[in-house]
Amino acid sequence: MRLLAVCVGKPQVRLGKKTPTGINKHPVMSEVAVGPEGLEGDTICNRKHHGGPEQAVCVEGNITRLWWEDAFGQDISHGAFGENLCIDGLDNRSVAVGDRFLIGNVILEATAPRMPCRILSERLGDPAFAKRYLAAGRPGFYCRVIKSGVIAAGHPVAHERFDGVRILLSEMMQHHGKKASPDLIQRYLEVPVHARVRASLAQGSIKF
Repeated sequence: MRLLAVCVGKPQVRLGKKTPTGINKHPVMSEVAVGPEGLEGDTICNRKHHGGPEQAVCVEGNITRLWWEDAFGQDISHGAFGENLCIDGLDNRSVAVGDRFLIGNVILEATAPRMPCRILSERLGDPAFAKRYLAAGRPGFYCRVIKSGVIAAGHPVAHERFDGVRILLSEMMQHHGKKASPDLIQRYLEVPVHARVRASLAQGSIKF
């Protein structure tokens, strides 16, 4: 695997709206520093739902991006989903909570699936896209930064599977907002899941 694109975005105000968004991300060719809060030069506007140490970096697999191109019947540029990184040779369906990605001297750890929203639907020009995204079961994903460093497009990527209970991010996306059985809660307690999910388990549900 290799890092196909590194994307960052500046705050932009959508037509007819007052609040800015950082979803409009575009590839950069230079090296980019990655720290606990994400990529240097990137913007996270809605801190309630995005960003922070548990969602520092958003990742898409290029196999999945190409699948969406076929589904749309048109090109989809890097950064179109609001992702920071696109990894060549990666299918989002293969990623589980706790999987790690080693890129140069940076180590990332998957924490949760990227959930679709109205702004993403607007970005892609399809009002029904959020529902399509959920139905497809191929979510991009958020990562915490285990080791900071510098990355650039073209760097090799190593995918290390979590050595324990595997909760695929596509599975986790289906669990979001639902009550959880004691057995399912125990599964989640055994993986390095997103902190908000861990907090929700005490209430018998899975939310992030």
